[in-house]
Amino acid sequence: MDGDALHSIGDLARQTGLTVKTIRFYSDRGIVPPTHRSPAGHRLYDIDAVARLDLVRTLRDLGLDLPTIRKVVDRELSLPEVAAAHAESLAVQIRTLRLRRAVLTTVARRGSTPEEMDLMHKLAKLSEDERRRLIDDFLDTAFGAPDTAPGSTGSSDFTGIMRSMTPELPDSPDTEQVEAWVELAELSQDPDFRATIRSMAEHHAADRAESTTTALRRDPAATVLAHATPALTAGITPASHRADPIVDTVMTSYAHDIGRPDTTALRHRLLTLLEAANDPRRQRYLQLLAVINAWPPPDDPAPAFTWFTEALRVRLPAQGPHNAGAHRPCPEE
Repeated sequence: MDGDALHSIGDLARQTGLTVKTIRFYSDRGIVPPTHRSPAGHRLYDIDAVARLDLVRTLRDLGLDLPTIRKVVDRELSLPEVAAAHAESLAVQIRTLRLRRAVLTTVARRGSTPEEMDLMHKLAKLSEDERRRLIDDFLDTAFGAPDTAPGSTGSSDFTGIMRSMTPELPDSPDTEQVEAWVELAELSQDPDFRATIRSMAEHHAADRAESTTTALRRDPAATVLAHATPALTAGITPASHRADPIVDTVMTSYAHDIGRPDTTALRHRLLTLLEAANDPRRQRYLQLLAVINAWPPPDDPAPAFTWFTEALRVRLPAQGPHNAGAHRPCPEE
């Protein structure tokens, strides 16, 4: 095309690859207006129309609306400003699509009811402040609201634990993080799960209140893991005589830490704590938390907890009038 010549819509169509209908549409909208008209009234364009059409096509491919495109080509808006605003708009749309995909994926995987899907959809749409309030409410229910009873829980006693259980969904989460958030938020609203975590917190608070060791108050669950895991690796069965010293070592440590003798009541007390800690929902919460916060996946304590609870239970007196004796460990095969 000659830079000084005027050209018809057909010439522009051949040059740009756009249809005559499309160019006429842009021309009618004032986006690529004709430079002149022929004596017969046909539209004529100069060489600048090609550059304008290329820019218009690119901006349309990027999703900009025609009024905004007209302001850009007329230099009423700067291209960088428009690009930044459009990029932000796309980011919002992408986040919305991720949320929708997360809900639909979770519904399909779990076979959810319409009521569950509605709840998940609402949880996915929460703002950052709303998400924070929802999790704060869960953690306060589990660890906060101290009362006057000895050994009652108080949020100041569990600040580190509460911080470690707080999900922080990033500004631009990936699909897996969104799916994890939806499931974690739903789990945090489960009354039975809340009661389980609350029971664990109260148990730990009572242990700390009774502890005679102020410098070091060991978590009994950590002690169990330290001794039960090697027993599992060694193939020791919970009911065998080889498990006796392992149970005794853990109980001696626990009894020493809280300043009480190793009695049947104390063993029942530790058993109750470990059964709550071994709730699969607790481990699932921690797995989801790791995904959301981009942390390494947590170790699964369930095998060690299960081994020790079985070993402890078999050494407790049987319940009921017809079984007043104690279960006795069996010899290793």
